[in-house]
Amino acid sequence: MKKSEQHLFQIQNMIYLIRGHKVMLDSDLAALYGLQTKVLNQQVKRNIKRFPSDFLLQLTSEEHHSLKSQIVTSKNKRGGKQKRPLAFTENGVAMLSSVLHSDRAISVNISIMRIFTKLRSFHILENDLRKEVKGIKESSTKLFKIVFERLDSIREDLTPKLPSNRRKIGLKINS
Repeated sequence: MKKSEQHLFQIQNMIYLIRGHKVMLDSDLAALYGLQTKVLNQQVKRNIKRFPSDFLLQLTSEEHHSLKSQIVTSKNKRGGKQKRPLAFTENGVAMLSSVLHSDRAISVNISIMRIFTKLRSFHILENDLRKEVKGIKESSTKLFKIVFERLDSIREDLTPKLPSNRRKIGLKINS
């Protein structure tokens, strides 16, 4: 795997699904940009008007705890992260490029935008495949129904007919 592909794969693994949004955490973005998380968050707070609620989410305690258990991050209390992380949607990450002005921030943002675009195209492909499978399933169900109906009619033709006045055997139960 090329170094650039490895970098894109690393970024892709930093994207989480929270509240129905694909997001990246402030700590992951700070690491990619070569900043401390607190520096990134200070820049965001100074420019908070650029980050409406659909660009930036503050994780709840439950979401933070759930993520910590998934990705095994900081310890509680001594030395660990004390504040709930910020999560940036795709638009929020794009907006970071207007707040962070380094060459590294520009190249990292380009890589992140490529990943989000790639994920969106995978999602579209997945939906197309889902529709195609559903169509195949429906058509095969119709086909099997026709086959079984024809088999039933052949079986009826080949089954010998018993005379209607035949003597019946067995116990006669009076009701």
